[in-house]
Amino acid sequence: MSAAAQAGGNRRGAIGPRPLAERMRPRTLDEVSGQIHLLGPGAPLRSLLEAGSVPSMVFWGPPGVGKTTLARLIAQYTQAQFLTLSAVLAGVKDIREAVAQAQALAGGLSPQGTVLFIDEIHRFNKSQQDALLPYVEDGTLTLIGATTENPSFELNAALLSRLRVFVLRSLELDDILALLQRALADTERGVGGELPEAWLQRIAEAADGDARRALVLLETAVELARAQDGTDAQVLERLIGKGLRRFDKQGENFYDQISAMHKSVRGSDPDAAIYWLARMLDGGCDPHYIARRVLRMAIEDIGLADPRAQTLCLEAWQAYDRLGSPEGELALGQAVLYLACAPKSNAGYTAYNQARALVERTGSLEVPMHIRNAPTRLMKDLGYGQGYRYDHDEAGGNAAGQQFLPDALVGTELYQPVSRGLEIKIGDKLKALRSRRKGESQ
Repeated sequence: MSAAAQAGGNRRGAIGPRPLAERMRPRTLDEVSGQIHLLGPGAPLRSLLEAGSVPSMVFWGPPGVGKTTLARLIAQYTQAQFLTLSAVLAGVKDIREAVAQAQALAGGLSPQGTVLFIDEIHRFNKSQQDALLPYVEDGTLTLIGATTENPSFELNAALLSRLRVFVLRSLELDDILALLQRALADTERGVGGELPEAWLQRIAEAADGDARRALVLLETAVELARAQDGTDAQVLERLIGKGLRRFDKQGENFYDQISAMHKSVRGSDPDAAIYWLARMLDGGCDPHYIARRVLRMAIEDIGLADPRAQTLCLEAWQAYDRLGSPEGELALGQAVLYLACAPKSNAGYTAYNQARALVERTGSLEVPMHIRNAPTRLMKDLGYGQGYRYDHDEAGGNAAGQQFLPDALVGTELYQPVSRGLEIKIGDKLKALRSRRKGESQ
């Protein structure tokens, strides 16, 4: 019998109307895939459950890592009523109804607690979040929220201060493979039978850390293998297609990955920099946004240590505009590699920020009289421009000792070149000029 026949042969009645991901939902903590940092021996969430003291909390993590499952298990372990709301559809009225159910159950003949699970809790607005506060505060219910967004940005401070935040991680490849094997071996809830190891490996890779996606792909693969009566690799590739990596264009992953590329460039790691660029483009990030960020890196992190970097980034941006995708993306890649390998200096960036701060601190200081513009006779009579020395007429093209800063800021040094790239020469020149200026002014 073929592997496909074994996968499907006597299993038609086993695949019921509920999706495989729902049928394989863990029934105990030990069945949960991954999350060892929360559920392993002595880990914080397991310790709380074993102690029977469960606070209100929020689960933060990508899709398909077990947020809903853990909420159900917490209700089960604490023998509490489990109520669930979706923040996409629910409002304050639904919250009040859930609270009424919780109060009725708590005041009954056999008092019982309530776990209120709110999926995508970041979708609630401030008034909806505020409506939860008194009932979380007085223990009417144990709130468990689930979110894919950073709670510190999406939940208001009053609610967040009453919740424990647990971060759930995307599943490792080995966790996904183990889950797929269990689903194949489980004759009660799974699909039973066998599939080639290569198929399971490919499904696990395509799942990208998402258990739900892995099980959906597995269930469909089994059905396809049964229909084709074989396990042709091309069938699987048609099913999987081009995998979609996690890259929410407005969420945490977006800014994390851009930060990773920027810091890889700053840390002179071209391999990491080009990897994160490829991840962002693969995830659908607008190449024009990347081009703008790459130009910023050239200005902020390379600066005058290699002035060619800024020009190269502008040309890469222009090349992308002319070529489009995918050819133009190579120009952006080359710019990123150049920046990562270039000498680094934030001296110009630092000098500008210090100058801005100095302006805010010292106010509207007067321009020294000798460097003021004097287009009229009156201005000249008032002393505007009087005593100015034209640098090109002096030895070395520099009128040493001439003052350009306001009187109150004489001696201030904002730009400090680093000992890398072109700024080595700039630094030597500036050191000599500053030394000469100080000598002439004394």
